[in-house]
Amino acid sequence: MTNLLAEVILLNPFPYYLDAVLAAEDDAITIINQDMEVIYWNEAAVKTYNIQQPDILNKPITDFFDNDNLMVLKVLHTMEPVNNAYHRPRRDKHVVVNAVPIMDNDSQLIGALSVERDITQIVKLNDNLETTSAELNELRQKVYTNHEESPFSKLKGNSLPLQQTIHIARKAAKTDATTLILGESGTGKEICARAIHEASNRNNGPFIPVNCGAIPSALFESELFGYEGGSFTGAEKKGKAGKIEMADGGTLFLDEVGELPLEMQVKLLRVLQENTLYRIGDSQGRQVDVRFIAATNQNLEQLMEEKIFRSDLFYRLNVIQLTMPPLRYRVDDIPELADMFLRHFSSHYQVPVPVIEKDAFQLLLQYNWPGNIRELRNLMERIVILTEKSKITKQDLINYLPNTSPIRTQTIIDANNSLPQEKEIIEKQLIEKILNQTNGNKSETAKRLGISRVTLYNKMKKYGIER
Repeated sequence: MTNLLAEVILLNPFPYYLDAVLAAEDDAITIINQDMEVIYWNEAAVKTYNIQQPDILNKPITDFFDNDNLMVLKVLHTMEPVNNAYHRPRRDKHVVVNAVPIMDNDSQLIGALSVERDITQIVKLNDNLETTSAELNELRQKVYTNHEESPFSKLKGNSLPLQQTIHIARKAAKTDATTLILGESGTGKEICARAIHEASNRNNGPFIPVNCGAIPSALFESELFGYEGGSFTGAEKKGKAGKIEMADGGTLFLDEVGELPLEMQVKLLRVLQENTLYRIGDSQGRQVDVRFIAATNQNLEQLMEEKIFRSDLFYRLNVIQLTMPPLRYRVDDIPELADMFLRHFSSHYQVPVPVIEKDAFQLLLQYNWPGNIRELRNLMERIVILTEKSKITKQDLINYLPNTSPIRTQTIIDANNSLPQEKEIIEKQLIEKILNQTNGNKSETAKRLGISRVTLYNKMKKYGIER
C-alpha cells in the first residue's frame, strides 16, 4: 500500500478523493517533507497519538517525537524502505510500521511516508498473559509438592493407547531429551508436556509455554530470543529476556511448532545445537540450560516436503516422539471422562449431577469426536448449563451436539448388551476397520491402534477376526 500511496502523491499531492481514502484508513499515516515537516496526518494518527491535525501540520515532526524514535526520519535519511517492522515511536506505543521514501520525477528525495498499525493492546495482553502463566506455574508446582499424586494423573483414562503414550512419557521425563508430541487438536498435548516437566528433575524450574501460532511475525524474534537494551528503536534500556531465556533451568513448550517462520527455525536450531542464545543486538551470546518440548497437530513430514519446515530442525526435535491418541481410539475412556466433566461442572455451577441414560450414552460411544477431549468437555459443560432434567436422553444429546454427522453409523450395537459387551463390539469393529485401511498389515495396524503385535494377535483370536 505504501508504494501505491507514494506514487499517487508524486502525481498529485492531495486531491480530495485521495484525502478521503487516507482519512478512512484504520492505520496511522504520516507524510513528511524533506525538511521533516508534517504535511499529512490522518484521523487514525490523531487517535493513535492524541495529536490534533492543526497542532502538528506544517510543523517539524521532531517537535512531537524524539528524533531517535522515528522510523519515518530513518527512512528519510537512509532512503531505504522498511517493511513490516516492529517499532516503538513513544514509550507508550507499540506499532508495526511500513515506511518508504518519496521521490519526484527526477528521482530527487522530497519526503517520506509511514503507515503504522497500533499493536499496543496486543503487546500489553501478551505481557499480562506471560505474568499470569508464570503465577499459574508456581501454583501448580506448589500443588504437586503438597500432594503425592503423579503428574500424569491429569491424563485421565485407562485405555491401552493412552497408557502406552504415558509409559513413553514417563521414560522421557527421566531425561532431558528433546521431545515431540503429535496429536490432533484437543487431545491434551500441553497437559502431557506439563506432566513430563513436573515429573522431571527440572520441576523446580519454570515451564514456559509458547503458542507459535499466536505471536505476530514482527514480534517473533524479540518474544522468543529477547533483545539487548538500545538494540532497536523503542527497546527497553535494560533489554528484555525472551521466552527461551525465561525457561533457563526448566522447560520450554513450543505449541503449534509447525507455525514457526522459517527464519526463526534457523535461529532455534542454533540454540538446540549449541545451547547458546543470541538476543537481538547481542553478538556474544549466552549459555542456556533449557529442555525443549514441541507439539503440533500438523504433518511435519509433509511440511518438510513443501519446504515450509526445515528437516534438520525436525530431526533435532524428534528425539523422543509421543502421539496423543484421539478420543475415537479411546472409547474405553469416555465413561470416566464424561463422569469427571459432569461432576466438575455440576460442582462449579452448583447444580445436581445429571444422569446420562443408556441409549444416550450409546451415542457418546458411537460419536467420532473430531474435537477430541476438548469437545467432550465442552459438551458436558453444555449439558450441565442447559439441562433442566435429572436424566439425559438420546434425543437430548442429539440436540446438544452441534453436528451429529460424525456419528459412526456403521457401528450397530444391541441395546440389550451390557457396557463391557458394547466396548468389545466397538473394539472389534475398530480393529477390522484399521486392518482394512492397512490392507491386512498387522504391524501397521498395531502401530495405529497403539498396541503391540502380540496384543493385536490375541484380540484378533478373541474376536474371531481372520486375516
